[in-house]
Amino acid sequence: MLASMRLPDGDSELVQIMDAALADAARLAGEWLACRPGCTQCCHGAFAINALDTARLRAGMEALRVEKPDLAAEIEHRAQAWIAGHGAEFPGDPRTGVIGDSAQERERFEEFANDAACPALNPQTGCCDVYAWRPMTCRVFGPPVRMEQDEESGLGCCELCFAGADEDVIAECEMQVPHEREARLLDEMGVREETVVAFALVGPSPDGER
Repeated sequence: MLASMRLPDGDSELVQIMDAALADAARLAGEWLACRPGCTQCCHGAFAINALDTARLRAGMEALRVEKPDLAAEIEHRAQAWIAGHGAEFPGDPRTGVIGDSAQERERFEEFANDAACPALNPQTGCCDVYAWRPMTCRVFGPPVRMEQDEESGLGCCELCFAGADEDVIAECEMQVPHEREARLLDEMGVREETVVAFALVGPSPDGER
């Protein structure tokens, strides 16, 4: 279950690889990449995060509770407010934060909280308050990426980036994503449930199930 997860040791290496890949992609893209501090379009709308993302976010919150307790309390307050505002429509178990795996629940998730700001987004600065621990979806949003491991899957990028660029330019700026490494870490964890950022930030509920 999500409550009993431990962040694998290999996650720090995965994050380093991702940071390096993003830096390379940004260098290649130059001005084609519109991502800047304060651009928050990608910080709105709920999206599923896996067990590795969840464990990383919770490790980040634990660090903030020690190093910056006021900030940690503010983030948790925003997350609790997010859950209070959207929990009634959550397509899964609002007690555990686990997204349901039925076809109906997955279909409902496609329309769930699409306009809601991520509780990790600082409304004053327009920046992420848990940036160092952010999910993989956030780390790959912007540059051209393949969301599948095979070479046949198409490239996708933020709609604000590469405006006017042709396919060759976009392909030259592809961000290399270590899907297999992430999959191995998830296999090591042995947890398949998914949740959303808000539930990950508040941590387990008093009964230990979230």
